Amino acid sequence: MDDFKLVSECLKGNSKAQKALFERFAPKMYAVCLRYMKREEAAKDVLQDGMIKVFLKLGDFKNEGVLEGWIRRVMVNTCLDQLRKDLKFQTDVQLGDVEYKLENKEFTVETLMAEDLLKLVNAMPEGYKVVFNLFAIEGYSHKEIADTLGISENTSKSQYLRARAYLRDRIEVR
Repeated sequence: MDDFKLVSECLKGNSKAQKALFERFAPKMYAVCLRYMKREEAAKDVLQDGMIKVFLKLGDFKNEGVLEGWIRRVMVNTCLDQLRKDLKFQTDVQLGDVEYKLENKEFTVETLMAEDLLKLVNAMPEGYKVVFNLFAIEGYSHKEIADTLGISENTSKSQYLRARAYLRDRIEVR
């Protein structure tokens, strides 16, 4: 069943279509949740909350984009909502305070397996992890991150630089 028909059937209350939508997207969205949440149980809880939001807001999907992208956006926002409840971001830090950690050192992740990288990302402090996921993986700009999280652009940039330095340090040790 294509996405348009799947959404249409879900909106009609077809329980088989609803189950099919959940089964099609839940594994991918669980992976998204794992990138943001520290524990598997928390990722499962956020996945559940996010899928409820998907079903409640499915009428808002206009079939103008890819359904998976729309669902991913709902999941990311659900993760961020949960993190806002749990997370205290560090206060503004000037970029100069962390740039030295990246000077003259290139690091690459091509040699890492995806599973290894995910473990490293999950081990990051929460502020680093959220900004790293939003910027490097989801493609948000620092302005969008700042607006979404209620922090300054400089805080977003410094958290990202610290996340990169954190990863680089852990990769160099390996």
